[in-house]
Amino acid sequence: MHFSSPFFTKFVELFKILLSDMKKVLFSIILFLGFVAYGFAQGGAQNYINKHIKTDPNFKNAVIAILAVDEKGNTVAEWNSNMPLLTASTMKTISTGVGLHALGKDFKYTTKVAYTGDIKDGVLNGDIVIIGGGDPTLGSTDTLAYPIDSIFGVWTKAIKDLGITRIEGNVVVDDSYFVREMMPDSWSWGNFGASYGCSPNGLSFNDNEQKFKLVPGENVGDKVRVQAIYPQVPGLEVVNELVTGEKGTGNRSGYYVQDMVRASQYVGTVGVDRGVVYETNSNRFPHLSCGFHFREYLLENGIESLPEIIDAKYYGCKAERHPIVETYSPELWEIVNVTNRVSQNMYAETILKTIGKELTGVGSYDSSFVAMRRVLDQMGVDRTGFTQEDGSGLSRQNYVSPRFFCNYFDKMQDTEVFEEFFVSLPMPGGPGTLRSVLKNADQKIKDRVHAKSGSLANVRCYAGYVQGSKKYGLVRFAILTNNFAVPTSTMMPKIEGFMKSLANW
Repeated sequence: MHFSSPFFTKFVELFKILLSDMKKVLFSIILFLGFVAYGFAQGGAQNYINKHIKTDPNFKNAVIAILAVDEKGNTVAEWNSNMPLLTASTMKTISTGVGLHALGKDFKYTTKVAYTGDIKDGVLNGDIVIIGGGDPTLGSTDTLAYPIDSIFGVWTKAIKDLGITRIEGNVVVDDSYFVREMMPDSWSWGNFGASYGCSPNGLSFNDNEQKFKLVPGENVGDKVRVQAIYPQVPGLEVVNELVTGEKGTGNRSGYYVQDMVRASQYVGTVGVDRGVVYETNSNRFPHLSCGFHFREYLLENGIESLPEIIDAKYYGCKAERHPIVETYSPELWEIVNVTNRVSQNMYAETILKTIGKELTGVGSYDSSFVAMRRVLDQMGVDRTGFTQEDGSGLSRQNYVSPRFFCNYFDKMQDTEVFEEFFVSLPMPGGPGTLRSVLKNADQKIKDRVHAKSGSLANVRCYAGYVQGSKKYGLVRFAILTNNFAVPTSTMMPKIEGFMKSLANW
């Protein structure tokens, strides 16, 4: 048969048509399989939202926003993803991550000791000055902190090495590293006296907390005895309006304090059958406590000084300060680890104000917000859907969208400090705030979740990462629920179910 025959020509034409149709069929099959694969990738978590969250009346009556994005930027699941909502403590992921990136993981806070006047025959004719550098761990009860006796010991040895055996002056405390602000304007007055409402200070001490002992009377209506345990605040007047309550009423005490004058107030009742109660409250004068207890330490080591603890903010003398010694905090990555693991509000607020101090020279909230926005812009984070009013999430005026969280988490992966940031996020069943989350889930599921929780009244949020397969990498996610009218425990099964669906995927 000749290759130029009409039969062969027709055969070639038919073959080309068939080949073209086969390509179309093959392309359709590939496209279909692609949609199936994408459906599997998206289906688990998105289907969970559609079938279990959107249909739940508790969530219908709440405000909820969700987004999960894989490492390639593909959306895994979403619902109201551009809606900014209250963050609660998930805000800490932003403060701590930006802090690590802007300040460096090895950043350390410094506390300095100096003297004024002159030394003659073992007598300091001047003052000892403690100059704070913002260290939130100074005197802290957390295991990461250096014991305060060792810090005081270093200071005391340095003073003795100068030949000082007596101080004809006072211990002066200088907390001017940060602007002294009572609290962020958007915090609730009721939060201010609680231990979780401790504010940062240029010279923090003992986590800026103070412990009290409350002893009810023998009869209903008797005065409750209030005793400050530790640390002491020199000159603090505690107005005691606590009375002994009825049997079975428990501890209904409330503590209020402010930093304009050294005064606080206890109100409420302690049940007659309650027994001794130990309360930990906010200390608005930690710098004075630091000075007081260092003076006590000096006395125990044979060095006397005048009894008053002087606040440098109100101290008129501008005498030259001569450096004696300086001590350092643990590295910032360690502080961030504690901040996110146990949701330490004061540490988070300190990190925020440190960003402002180190980048602008002013340690105020206003300067810190300016610095935060500047760093986020440098990181390439789109700030749409981001409003920040504090560093810890205690404010009810923080509004952040899941879209912002996922964009931010994406950019954090490009930083040199991502490993330190990532490991600081708690895991279900591990130490920290996620200990009881996904309690009955398989351990393989728990091991894939690294996230920060956040809770306020009628607010429950989670934001972080879920480890996916090699194909999809780390999934960034945020689930924010606000304004629900049921107990948080009622909302948790579905919230946990969503996180589990991401981990299963």
